[in-house]
Amino acid sequence: MSKNLSHLSGRKGLKYNLFDELGQLAIETGTPRTEDLQRLADEFMIGLANTYGSATFYDFTKPENQGKKVYVCNGSVCLCAGTQDKLVEDLKQHFQEDEIGEMCCLGRCHENAAFYYNGKNYSAATPELISKVINGSANGSNEDNYNSTALGPALLTAPFEGMQTFKEALQSALANNSPEQIIANIKASGLRGRGGAGFPMGMKFEFCRNADGNTKFIICNADEGDPGAYSDRYLLEQRPHSVLFGMMIGAFAIGAEWGVLYIRAEYPESVEVIERTIEELEQHHLLGDNILGTGFNFRFKIIKAQGAYICGEETALINSIEGQRPEVRVRPPYPAQYGLFGKPTVVNNVETLASLYWIMQNGGEAYARIGTQKSPGTKLVCLDSRFRNPGCYEVEMGTPLRDVIEKCGHGWKVSVKALHIGGPLGGLVPIHKVDDLTIDFESFASAGFLLGHASVVCIPGDFPMVKYLEHLFQFAAHESCGKCFPCRLGTKRAEEMLSKAQLEGYKIDRVLFDDLLHTLTIGSLCAHGGGIPLPVRNALEYFEAELKEYFI
Repeated sequence: MSKNLSHLSGRKGLKYNLFDELGQLAIETGTPRTEDLQRLADEFMIGLANTYGSATFYDFTKPENQGKKVYVCNGSVCLCAGTQDKLVEDLKQHFQEDEIGEMCCLGRCHENAAFYYNGKNYSAATPELISKVINGSANGSNEDNYNSTALGPALLTAPFEGMQTFKEALQSALANNSPEQIIANIKASGLRGRGGAGFPMGMKFEFCRNADGNTKFIICNADEGDPGAYSDRYLLEQRPHSVLFGMMIGAFAIGAEWGVLYIRAEYPESVEVIERTIEELEQHHLLGDNILGTGFNFRFKIIKAQGAYICGEETALINSIEGQRPEVRVRPPYPAQYGLFGKPTVVNNVETLASLYWIMQNGGEAYARIGTQKSPGTKLVCLDSRFRNPGCYEVEMGTPLRDVIEKCGHGWKVSVKALHIGGPLGGLVPIHKVDDLTIDFESFASAGFLLGHASVVCIPGDFPMVKYLEHLFQFAAHESCGKCFPCRLGTKRAEEMLSKAQLEGYKIDRVLFDDLLHTLTIGSLCAHGGGIPLPVRNALEYFEAELKEYFI
């Protein structure tokens, strides 16, 4: 991380954003031209090496993907569902092989056969539907339907009550509370970050509020990239007002006048909905200067991500917005003290911010009475296509995992031997451990797993576990930011060993493999490299009989 680059990028603020410009320049050909990269380098005074280094990192801007016309989802759910090989063959009837790229993940985990074409996402399991998509006659075919109900209290999934109610809630929150009172209310709620780490939201706001500086930012981390998780997508597309309300309340609490929504490129429909909702707020005079006569000034900026899982890590995301390569920063300092453009910054994920709408209307203490003592509130849980009733469900923290499987998912369509819960870095839960778990941070941690985003990926009984582990390391190696050696090299070496074990009869030295996992855990700069060993260790423990033929 270069402080000089951060400040140089920040000279032009958010209206003319370097990362935005890089993305725009790649739309036509798939990667920016060198002369355009030089022009941006001159304008921002940062050098061609920096603009080139950034552009060559992302899936949507790097030269290797130049000329790609369609992208196939290669996420864990689609892999386990076995739909993508046939999808690629069907797409070859319309595209050259080098025009077909890969993307992870499109958030269509409830139906699979997912691909991205011409700025939209589709699930097309038949050649006929694919043909209609390509020739433009498949009107509405990119609209997907999934269950989105609550098992218990509906906080996040409650229907939107209209702009008048929204306006009254905002007026009440801003006029009747000081920033300190809002922070105290959030702390009373016990709300913890829903992106995986579970850090108390009120403490993060308080740190930023107390940090020196007149310019501060709040960022919505909508770069949800965990295969199997589409809860952020649900909120952005179905409950956008709650997300924006949470950002505005957070900004008022910390003293920020700008909020950034960093939305992943793989969710183009989410970008469209948020853009329309921001326009709606502007039409009702709920953005700009002196909002509702409260003296609060606030505006939104949408940043369209360009395809990089690592940007889900908050410091990599901040570097990305600045137009730098999205490498993880060494901490401290933390973003709350030194964040976007070197200014104090709060970064929260979509679900965490959306929770503030209910809290501000009903009170933090009321929220704390829902769920468990250490994990209050509700959680969105995503069930994939192997369930009979897939969808995004809101459950009270502390709900037995078995209830989610049976009452929400109605069980499985196929035989399932394990659940990968919480994204690629989450725990791999064998079926016989399901009854030991409840949906909360403590239950999963004490059992040696991780709740994370609470995405549930089913691993069918006939799917080779060794193939799944190879897939995890392939994903981790591809998505590594490359800044630290353990992650950059270790994930690739593990992928190679697991591949050779399947294709060449190579026997993996278990001591060497365990040493590699240990090095990743303690030596990686962030949770990407440090977290990937967790599901691998779970697999080695619970599926030793299946895996032992690949190890010595």
